[in-house]
Amino acid sequence: MGSDDQKHSPGLVISSTESIRSFLVLASKDPQLSPEIQEIAFSLSSLDNLPYKSIRNIWVASHPSTRPDLIRLFSGSDFVFTSPKPREKSEELVARLRKLAERAERNEYRELVKDIVPNYDANEPFSSYKDQLGFGLHVVVIMFTGYLVGYATFRALFSHSPIMSAAGGILGLVCGMLVETFLFIIRSSSWDAKSPAPASKLKKNQ
Repeated sequence: MGSDDQKHSPGLVISSTESIRSFLVLASKDPQLSPEIQEIAFSLSSLDNLPYKSIRNIWVASHPSTRPDLIRLFSGSDFVFTSPKPREKSEELVARLRKLAERAERNEYRELVKDIVPNYDANEPFSSYKDQLGFGLHVVVIMFTGYLVGYATFRALFSHSPIMSAAGGILGLVCGMLVETFLFIIRSSSWDAKSPAPASKLKKNQ
């Protein structure tokens, strides 16, 4: 890739002057020069910025009697510096930088509002799928356990009567539901007691 840049690079570039332009016009009509050099001289005569190497090659190929002195030819000309072409960022890099910028903005926003907005992920009950699944399994286990305890108790009390045993199982299931409801109310009350802290802090700041 570096060799390609050197091949296409014009090298040192200088500004065109009246003496250089006149020399190129004469060189484009000089029969002693090859048609290729004449064509190059003609194409360069209309440019404002010229490659020094091309001008020197034309000067060297010209006959000493028809060419001006080299110092006098370049007198009044200035160097032209061109800024290198900026490298283009790949689409993958641009997308990654955009994601990093968005993540930094979100982190900065959370840092600004952490004392004002409560953390719902930590304070809100059953905010995740894992909490909901765990609660559902817990309810099923409690109800099934209540049914078994009621069924076994009534079976022992009422001489293995199927009807009374089933009634005892249903009663145990209902008791399990009541126990789970009571535990849920206690759990929710504890979460509600923790959540107003940020709101009270906001009122205090106002």
